Formats: sequence, C-alpha cells, structure tokens
Amino acid sequence: MADPSRPPPYRPGAVSLFFVAKAGVFAAGFWVWLLLLVLGGDQADGAHVLAAAGAVTTTLVGVVLGARMALQRNAAVRHAELKRLLVDISWNAFAAAGNAETPGKVVPFPTVSADGGRLGRGTGHRVSVFDRSSTNERTPDRDGNGERRR
Repeated sequence: MADPSRPPPYRPGAVSLFFVAKAGVFAAGFWVWLLLLVLGGDQADGAHVLAAAGAVTTTLVGVVLGARMALQRNAAVRHAELKRLLVDISWNAFAAAGNAETPGKVVPFPTVSADGGRLGRGTGHRVSVFDRSSTNERTPDRDGNGERRR
C-alpha cells in the first residue's frame, strides 16, 4: 500500500493510452475489413492488399506503443522506488551520525569548535584546496601570499 504522505510517482497516462487505443481501433477496423473482403470475394485485388497492409501496420504500431507505455510505466515506478530508497538511506545515515557510539563508523557532520568558529579538523582529515592558504601550509606551486606562481 502506498504511503499517503508521499506523492505518487509519475506514470505515463492519458496521452500514451490514447494512442495505444487509437492504434488498436484502427487495427481492429482493418482486420474486420480484410476479413469481410476475404469472405466475400473470389480474387485478391488492391483492396485486399491495402486492408492487409493496414491491418499489419496498425497492429505493429499498437504493439510498439503499448510496449513503450509499459516500459515507461515500469521505469517510472523503478525511479520512484530508487528516489525513496536514497531518501531512506540518507535519513538513516543522518540518524546514525547522531547516534554513533564510536567514531569512525559514520562520517559525522562538521561541527563548529569552541576556539574560534572554525570547523574542527583532526589529524587525517582532508583539507580543501581553498582552505590550504588559511592553514599556513605552503604548496610548491604557490608563493608566500597564496597566489599561484606563473
């Protein structure tokens, strides 16, 4: 049963179904016309060829459009399930970060330290390229002012 708090996933609907039904009606019409021509006539002529070509063509179009609609519907359901799964994973990771008993199992969110408002970084944490100049680390491709040497 679907959760009422979540919006329903996108599903191909009225337009796709209209074209599938339209192709089905035309195919049925051509097949009936071909059947009437075959039962009522002795010799095959141009009308028989036209009715047979129309019946086969519209039947194939209906099958292709129906298969496309079914694939789109299936893909929409899978996409909605994947989005739901990603939200559940991120929510569980967020909840686990707050409830972690030992550090290292999950990556905690950055916190503001009490000594100056900078993000707390211990040993082994990554330092962004943009933060290197503020941590007084000199890199070989930069001069003393933090500018790139050319």
